[in-house]
Amino acid sequence: MEQTKAAIGPISGNILFYTTPEPLSKDMHSGLGVQRMEKPFGFAAKGHVVPLTVAEFTFASICYPIIFAGAENMPLAVMGINSEENLFVNDDGSFVSGGYVPAYIRRYPFVLAADEAQQRMVVCIERTADIFTEKKKADLPLFDDAGEPSEYTQNAIKFCEDFEGERRRTDAFVKLLKDHDLFEQRESIFNMPKDDGTFEPVKLAEYFAVSEAKLNALSPEVLVQMRDNGALEKIYNHLTSLAGWDRLVAIASERAIKRSQAAA
Repeated sequence: MEQTKAAIGPISGNILFYTTPEPLSKDMHSGLGVQRMEKPFGFAAKGHVVPLTVAEFTFASICYPIIFAGAENMPLAVMGINSEENLFVNDDGSFVSGGYVPAYIRRYPFVLAADEAQQRMVVCIERTADIFTEKKKADLPLFDDAGEPSEYTQNAIKFCEDFEGERRRTDAFVKLLKDHDLFEQRESIFNMPKDDGTFEPVKLAEYFAVSEAKLNALSPEVLVQMRDNGALEKIYNHLTSLAGWDRLVAIASERAIKRSQAAA
């Protein structure tokens, strides 16, 4: 993936966590560098759902419910039950110990975006990210003195390219599920205790999930194919992860209590 060498058209699409991504250019960004941050995840504090690639299902399923959402059935890691509250990013910008950090978060502030004018993908950066600073104050430059991408920048670009490859693989996985009509709509319900000892059902989310009944109805031949191409393992990662809704509720309740106590 080449860095930008000429003027490009508008960057298309809305990208979570990115407000004004700029095409990476030595002309515009040679004076920039990055500063090492021990707690760099403050930008993700409002991301209660985060895109996930199928390669991450095994790791993410231990920490979060994995759901499918929207017309495209995009896989998402559910990281909070309230809008704009990521339960795994602390107030100081650190990530909860032991929590899996999705690749979507780890690639920030770099991203690949579509150049509509030239019909290609270009490497962009979120210029306003806290990690960026003047080159003379930086721990690592974006470009070396010869104007070439530094080792740090090359690694970041490689990460974005690898992420794009996994995203396409994820699209193929979702298409496989659609082709076999495996999705069903579900709701996540939490029974909230009331003062009178009864419970009030509260709907946390509506989403798409793989139907176990439809999965079990597939022919042995199709199931063997899914086993051999790895899809079956990822499906079970997803199904197992859905037990994590109760954990999210418990974490959210604990966080609310702690903040209430701190305010008092």
